[in-house]
This record gives sequence, C-alpha cells and structure tokens, in this order.
Amino acid sequence: MSDFFRWLMTAPGQPLVRETGDPPEPGPAEVRVRVAGCGVCHTDLGFLYGGVRTKHELPLALGHEIAGIVEAAGAGAEEWLGREVVVPAVLPCGECDLCRSGHECACRAQLMPGNDFHGGFASHLVVPARWLVPAGDLPDGLQLADVAVLADAVTTPYQAMVRAETGAGDHAVLIGAGGIGGFGVQIAAALGARIIAVDIDDARLERAAAHGACATVNTRGLEAREARQAVQAACREAGFPSHGLKVFEMSGTPAGQELAWSLLTFAGTVAIVGFCLDKVPVRLSNLMAFDARAFGNWGCRPQLYAPALDLIRSGRVRVTPFVRRFPMAEINQVLTDVRHHRIPERPVLVP
Repeated sequence: MSDFFRWLMTAPGQPLVRETGDPPEPGPAEVRVRVAGCGVCHTDLGFLYGGVRTKHELPLALGHEIAGIVEAAGAGAEEWLGREVVVPAVLPCGECDLCRSGHECACRAQLMPGNDFHGGFASHLVVPARWLVPAGDLPDGLQLADVAVLADAVTTPYQAMVRAETGAGDHAVLIGAGGIGGFGVQIAAALGARIIAVDIDDARLERAAAHGACATVNTRGLEAREARQAVQAACREAGFPSHGLKVFEMSGTPAGQELAWSLLTFAGTVAIVGFCLDKVPVRLSNLMAFDARAFGNWGCRPQLYAPALDLIRSGRVRVTPFVRRFPMAEINQVLTDVRHHRIPERPVLVP
C-alpha cells in the first residue's frame, strides 16, 4: 500500500486537504524526493491568505523549502539515487540570456516548487535534477529536515549579502529578524560585518544578539521618524560611520521598507529582500544625491547554495536555534499559528 500523501490548497483561505494515492513517477532528468522536511515560509501564507495567486492552478501542494532523499530517478538522473539533497526554491532554465549572464533568479522560465508545480507539503515530490544540492555530511545534532530552510530562509539573505559585497569592516542594519532575518544576521556576522538588528519582537532581538548582532533596536509603536532616530542612535553608539551603511530590509512590511529607505547614507546600499503588496512612498532622488544604490533580491542562484551550506557545516551559521519541527499532520494548525505570529522559529514540517 502506498504511503504517498500531499496537502493541497484547494481555495484561498481554506484549510489544506490531505490527498493520498500513488507517488508520482519521475520523467527524464527528474527525480522523486522523499521529503525529510519542508519549511513554512510567509510566501506560503501569501498564497493561502494574502491574495497572491499561484502559477499552477488549484488544487496545489504548497511548500518550497525542501530537503529529502532521492528514492527514484528518471533517465539521465540516476547518479542522484539514494542521496540526501536540498531542492532550490528557484529552479532556472539555465539556458536563456538572463541565466547565461548570471541573473538566474530573474529567469522568465524559472520554476518554483509549491507555485509552478506541486511542492513539499507532501511525503514525496518530483523535481528536475539539474539544480539539486548535495546535503550530506551534516554536523552532529543537525538533521536533514532542519536544512530544508537552506532553500529560502538561509540562501535568500546569503545572496543579498553577496550582492551587497558584505565583508570585513562593513557596517550593516538588518530590519526584520524573523524567518530570513535571523539567518541574515548570522550570515552578515560570518562574512565579517558588524550588524544591528531591528525588529518589533524582543525575543527575536534577543536571539539575534546571541547570534551575531552587535546591537538591537525594538521599533514597536514608534512613528517612522522615531524609528529612524532610534536606529541612527544605535549606529552612533556602536561606532558606525555616517556613510557606507548597508541596509537589508527583511521584514516585508511597509514600515520596514520605509525605515530602510530613510536609513540610506552617502555611498550606502539598500537591499529589499522582504515582500509586501503595499506601495511605499520614497524619494528616489536620494539615490542620486547620496551616490548610493538599491536592489531587490528574489531567492538565490542555485550556484550559491553550496557556499551557504558550508557556513552551516562549519557552525558559523546555526540552524537549530532558529527552526522548530512539527509533524506535517499538524499543518493546518501550524499555518494558522504562523499567520498569527505564535511560532517564533521557522517551522519545518516533517512527514
């Protein structure tokens, strides 16, 4: 009897429905992965509750932070059989002009598990083999399920840090120390930067302080001007220079985006990593006046997964304090709790 199942989104705002049957079979250059764990991302909540439409028609299994073991392979992918892997959240075509120029995350033919095809809220899924990331040789105490978060929560801030050329001697502010921001703080510190974490949750800030932040600022209840002044005061107290600040917006909120822009300095950088649908009024001329730069970051190139995973293997980026495993059978309650901010860690669903 098959042990295959997946949890399907059938309509916006409705509880996911469990489907059973025979596991899908991989085609040429594809593999079937037995899911060890799948992280819950706010993008999943955007699909389920926030009015963001999936590219694949419903019903659809969400979930794009996936780690597991390859248990079946199509022609040309046999080398992956039996291997522990992470599935990148962005699967580019690898052939178009954008991919060949190093802009794989902008590939117009990219595929995303849980958006373009059935994702990891399941016991198994079929994925292209081309971009799989070997995930064996993990340190003691770290399970394969835990590194599912490599597929977004770790690699997305990692790519943003790489693109901002973050390194020794840099000074940075990270806004939003939650799902991706908690890892972003660690990554910035691992790359040699001094970083101040900003959030509205004391528990997140305490965790950030214990894992790399040199200072923290709680902006809960502050007006925009007050929030900017509080962060600037923290920068001065920490000995940050008044120029060259690298600001990473990872809260995905209008207030966070407005704060990030207000912190732009001469020769500074603003990276927009969090997502929201709201429009935020900003003065674009600040980029010109400050000779500064701004960029957006969508996911991570598959080529950067290996060095990001090396930070985890080396212990320079810790995963276990930032994730919490749940049985996948509790998925609907977990999604509700994440929506209402009742789980401070990144949930990982285990089949």
